[in-house]
Amino acid sequence: MSLIQPLPPGPLDIVGDIHGELHALQDLLRHLGYDDSGRHPQSRTLVFVGDFVDRGPDSPGVVDLVQRLVEGGHACAIAGNHEINLLRHDPKDGAGWFFDERVASDLTKYSAFARATNTLQRARIETFLNSLPLGLERSDLRVIHAAWHGPDIDKARSMPLGTARTEYDRWEDRAAQAAREQQIAHRMAQEKTIWPYSLEDGERCPPFLQAHCDNELNKALFNPLKVLTCGLERQTPAPFFAGNKWRFVERLAWWNRYEDPIPVVVGHYWRSTLPAQTTHEGLFHNVAPFAWHGKLGNVFCVDYSVGARAQARTHGRTCTHMKLAALRWPERSLMLDDGSTHATTGFLQPALAQAA
Repeated sequence: MSLIQPLPPGPLDIVGDIHGELHALQDLLRHLGYDDSGRHPQSRTLVFVGDFVDRGPDSPGVVDLVQRLVEGGHACAIAGNHEINLLRHDPKDGAGWFFDERVASDLTKYSAFARATNTLQRARIETFLNSLPLGLERSDLRVIHAAWHGPDIDKARSMPLGTARTEYDRWEDRAAQAAREQQIAHRMAQEKTIWPYSLEDGERCPPFLQAHCDNELNKALFNPLKVLTCGLERQTPAPFFAGNKWRFVERLAWWNRYEDPIPVVVGHYWRSTLPAQTTHEGLFHNVAPFAWHGKLGNVFCVDYSVGARAQARTHGRTCTHMKLAALRWPERSLMLDDGSTHATTGFLQPALAQAA
């Protein structure tokens, strides 16, 4: 059994990034027709694309619910980059629910969140998350958190299930060796004397920090599991602020080069239900809100930015367009946590996927 596992047969409901929004998840499951144990009257199966945790009000509750559904045999799930961060004890924005060192900074952005402080609870969370695969597939569909990239999928197939943390660390060690040869850490230290401020300070735009950029690109070049959970990246022309951090690399729309006939469902990319919305990188430029995308029109991002709700609530901004979504397969309809259903467009017809 490897880090790429089979998808179950039959109809599926593929749920996007949740980011601690337990009530949204409970609402969505009810609208989809699942009972409290995860059973569906039409024998459908839930599939979760990862990023269960961070930023939202109840990450422990989300993990507990997903674990119960998976272990009850009524759902399957993969890990996303936020689960990898937790497993590696690499605290990032929004992880104050699990890591003490993030609490103070996170409370300025996310007004309240349940914390996992019980030792047994924390151990149970880590054990469950480390048991998850990174990809799921069957003859008519593939599911991955960020990027279905053939060469890196092949590497993940050779890694045993349950080794996501150790394998990720092994590849990071290779990246670290290459970084030492390029003196990246030394160069980053020099840059910090030029720019001593936090890269999470959105009010201060840094100059372009080449060593910081090289550090991120180096990891992506060496680590296949980073590609699968974070996507393909390239150097950006100028720093930009996204995900509460100044960034020097940007995500690539890998789906515009994806030529396999098997459709892929992903999360990760902060899509919007609003027309004419796009990411900093322009990932969904000219793509309608509920359209398939990519070179063949057979890739669908099911992350509709529910992970931004918590910060929006904290600062009194509207969040009605930030949704938790599930793609129903094979129907190819989209259910949102407010109970609305939307037909997706442009499947296998990329020209029809473009927004007007």
